[in-house]
Amino acid sequence: MNVARFFLSVALTGGLATIAVPVLAQDEQALVPLPSILDFSQGAGFAAALGLSAEFETAYDGADETELEVEPAGAVHYRRGNHLFFWEGNELGWRGRLADNWLVQAGVRNEGGLEPNDSSKGYLNGIEPRDSHVVGFLEVRRGLGTQWRNWVGARLMGGPSEFGTLGVLAAGHRFGEQTDGTGTEIYGFVTLGNGQFLSKDFGITAADSRTSGLPAYQLSGGYRSTGIQLVHRRDLSDRLHAIAQAGVERYAGDIGNSPIARRDTEFELSVALVWRF
Repeated sequence: MNVARFFLSVALTGGLATIAVPVLAQDEQALVPLPSILDFSQGAGFAAALGLSAEFETAYDGADETELEVEPAGAVHYRRGNHLFFWEGNELGWRGRLADNWLVQAGVRNEGGLEPNDSSKGYLNGIEPRDSHVVGFLEVRRGLGTQWRNWVGARLMGGPSEFGTLGVLAAGHRFGEQTDGTGTEIYGFVTLGNGQFLSKDFGITAADSRTSGLPAYQLSGGYRSTGIQLVHRRDLSDRLHAIAQAGVERYAGDIGNSPIARRDTEFELSVALVWRF
């Protein structure tokens, strides 16, 4: 589970910050002036952004293997006043600013499953594939003080019984004076899940144990992980935008003891270049 994409809803951040490309002044009124909340609409109507993203990260939750993926990146936004309807990668939903300091998001997203071939070293050979699911989410953020320089938030995600539920608590800080959604933001988070959610990623059923040779292992619900994420957004021109993220997440001890978890930490580095139409 990539929590960065939760609050993303990607560090190359320092490198992007030193690129000698002037940032153009914009009339854009961001829905919320946070780099982690996208709004390509420039205040009203439809907007689309398409491009490519490169991600370097652990191959699966708990892996000691890494992978580099280059894939399409895109978003479609429709904004009317303080309400924005969006498609962003694997999420489809609505977000709205309620009063000045409240943001609410709700929608559906696709959560990928765990496949034996996710491990190129064969560590997952013999386990049953864990299905992907379309799940619902609800998120609330509260800005503290003026201009969303600091915020706290919570997200709840749930789906079918075999998927379970996950909760995320987070707090963040935005650097700089920009209020158009560009700049740099850092946030910390804590995740909690029920037993089904934790076991689908890290558990070994009796059937899995017989076919894989790994010891059976099940988890109860509760604390899952703690992490920190850095996000940077920059306008390279009035149409070309760069989004970079870096994050690290550390798992609870019982997750780290799972036969699936080769390490108790994971990381992510990503950068996306998109063209706004």
